[in-house]
Amino acid sequence: MSSNPFIDHPASVGETYGEHLVAASGFGLSMILGGLACLVHGLLPFLFLRTGSSTIARLHERMVVNRRRAPVSPAFGANPETHSG
Repeated sequence: MSSNPFIDHPASVGETYGEHLVAASGFGLSMILGGLACLVHGLLPFLFLRTGSSTIARLHERMVVNRRRAPVSPAFGANPETHSG
């Protein structure tokens, strides 16, 4: 495996740097919006009744599915022989 931190971890989860950037940014934005919904729900309990829990469930499902993805081609720095995720 290479020693480039921009491709080592993304390759370990079967993604290129760009794919990982998009996926991680999407997770982060979903977490922020879900957290804001929880804060509003705390103040106004009749709003966003299930938004926080459904956000967590959706993100968990996406992460479990992504863990099962095949690694990217060795040309992109992944070594299928040592891929664990």
